Amino acid sequence: MDYLREQGFTVTEEVSVGTLLIRFKMDQGVPAKAFSCHTGVVNGYAPEGHVPAADIRQLLAERPEAVGLAVPDMPYGSPGRGAEDSRDAYDVLLIRRDGELEIFTSYPAA
Repeated sequence: MDYLREQGFTVTEEVSVGTLLIRFKMDQGVPAKAFSCHTGVVNGYAPEGHVPAADIRQLLAERPEAVGLAVPDMPYGSPGRGAEDSRDAYDVLLIRRDGELEIFTSYPAA
């Protein structure tokens, strides 16, 4: 959340755990295969996990028919997860409304 605030997003926090958190993710349309640690809502889209701000901005600019973006598995070097200059390779996935996932952006290992 600090990262998103630093990137200019207005962030509010609601702590939810267990079945309430899972229900929230499902209500937003995030399929279980895309679950990560954090779920947000921004202008009708659900970013799931440590999604880079640039990808959220691109999503909002393009407005695809989608649920949102996901970065499953909390990869090292994704926003808020350690130094970007020594990150693990990871993909940001676009969550289609039918639950299918496709690569939106790829970040190579650094």
